Amino acid sequence: MGWVSVCKVNYVKPDFPFSAQIDDKRIGIYIIDGEYFAMQDICPHANALLSQGFMDGETVECPLHGALFDVRTGQCLREPGDRDLETYPVRIKGDQIEVDLGVDSGG
Repeated sequence: MGWVSVCKVNYVKPDFPFSAQIDDKRIGIYIIDGEYFAMQDICPHANALLSQGFMDGETVECPLHGALFDVRTGQCLREPGDRDLETYPVRIKGDQIEVDLGVDSGG
């Protein structure tokens, strides 16, 4: 699929990630210490949107059952997450955040 524009940079806040549906993928966009990250937005345990979960530094906790994921790597840090999540390269072009959905860099 390659690089796709997801949202404007000002749509993403440190405690409020942005959720996007791109074709069949649900992607969460996060900002941590000024750096943007893209990760699957669906918890594999119960289909909850992780972007609606609880941010704590570099981790997001599923709002339903407390599974914990590292936003930078997609690694499941606490069950019942079931597995690691896919992460994607991010770049900024002007005021747009773009994600390369053709590359899975994790999970």
